[in-house]
Amino acid sequence: MFSKNTYIKRREQLRKDVNSGLILLLGNGESPMNYLDNTYSYRQDSSFLYFTGLQHPDLVAVFDADSGEDFIYGDDYTIDHIVWMGNQPTIKDRAATCGIDKTGTIAQLVIELQKATNAGRKVHFLPVYRGENKIKLFEWLGVLPAEVAERSSLELVKAVIKQRNTKSEEEIVEIEKAVNITADMHLAAMRMARPGLMEAEIAAEVERIALAHDGHYSFPVIATINGQTLHNHFHGNKLADGRMFLLDAGAETPMGYAGDMSSTFPVGKTFTTRQKEIYQVALDSHEKAISMLKPGVPFKEVYFESARVIMNGMKDMGFVKGDIEEGIANGAHAMFFPCGLGHMMGLDVHDMEDLGEQYVGYDNEAKSTQFGLKSLRLGRKLEPGFVLTIEPGIYFIPQLIDLWRKEGRNTQFLNFDKLEEYKDFGGCRNEEDFLITNDGCRLLGKPIPKTIEDVENERLKAF
Repeated sequence: MFSKNTYIKRREQLRKDVNSGLILLLGNGESPMNYLDNTYSYRQDSSFLYFTGLQHPDLVAVFDADSGEDFIYGDDYTIDHIVWMGNQPTIKDRAATCGIDKTGTIAQLVIELQKATNAGRKVHFLPVYRGENKIKLFEWLGVLPAEVAERSSLELVKAVIKQRNTKSEEEIVEIEKAVNITADMHLAAMRMARPGLMEAEIAAEVERIALAHDGHYSFPVIATINGQTLHNHFHGNKLADGRMFLLDAGAETPMGYAGDMSSTFPVGKTFTTRQKEIYQVALDSHEKAISMLKPGVPFKEVYFESARVIMNGMKDMGFVKGDIEEGIANGAHAMFFPCGLGHMMGLDVHDMEDLGEQYVGYDNEAKSTQFGLKSLRLGRKLEPGFVLTIEPGIYFIPQLIDLWRKEGRNTQFLNFDKLEEYKDFGGCRNEEDFLITNDGCRLLGKPIPKTIEDVENERLKAF
């Protein structure tokens, strides 16, 4: 945890921004895998964690914006729990660590919420993503699960985003710890991968490094020779010379802060000629995006500039024809670049995605519905204190090639005969994490190899 004063100040600001009513934050409970006592690794709700620092399951926080009082509700463990889990701090002891001295049981919480609603007081809650928390809102406040999203408090959503979007110095230190561990995960993969290994063997080593730092991985590891599948969590393929390997993996610190990096490298000692050509275009796009990072720049403009680099590079290689600007306007670039350029990162690897990308990444601006551009999670003007990823890539997705060719889509901009030749290519991307500073940006964590020369030099350590 940070110092209790950090959490006290965060709650003070939250109450001020919400102005009136009760702020109800639901912590997460344990989540069973296949029966009640066999649970997934516990992960606290990130907004609950941000304002309390408490990792314990089945807690509920209430902040009274009118009286200025803060409460933690939960049930202390009985001897039936303690014989299995060891002695545990009381709810009161836990609450004291984040500067809250008022506590109660869940039964007492229900009574207080009933009093508040009977008195006509506003109870603010965030959108929830777990089914059990939707049931709690129904039982406590009478909010039907299907109505949770529309009845959640937009005032509270915006107040939480206002704080969490801008990272403090102590948060940046913690994020950088996660990014440094993440870099070690990628370096290990580069030094380990070789023909004959299974993807699962590399994924296991990558996960081991995250766990060995007393943390966890910040999302399920993507470790694949099929890089054209953007979120590929299958690890059953054998590595073969002539293929590329894409790793997208990140560490999460014990305090819950995330790192997120991607790397692509040859399974053999060197890239093939056509791999070098495609990889270099993706890397040029990556570096162009980095060069534009500074306060006041709309991230959507950075995205379009990175797309121009990809389209121009692919035109030089014969994949693209016609006017580049018209092609981008029509979404032709999404044939190679169907995803976004990056996203906010912090306590969530896609920071606050549960609160709504239109508020987190777009400052309430409407998102595009165009294929490719609609996947851009961040489009707003950059501000000092933002932490974000940069991850353009180039992908050859056979099903997408077939579909667009069948539909006659963007035929004036794309050479489908050339695309056919690369259906077996896969995909590539690099991803790094950046802090927006007062006058530009700063790479977080230690760098990993990304130029062709540096990647190939690193790969020699695997042989």
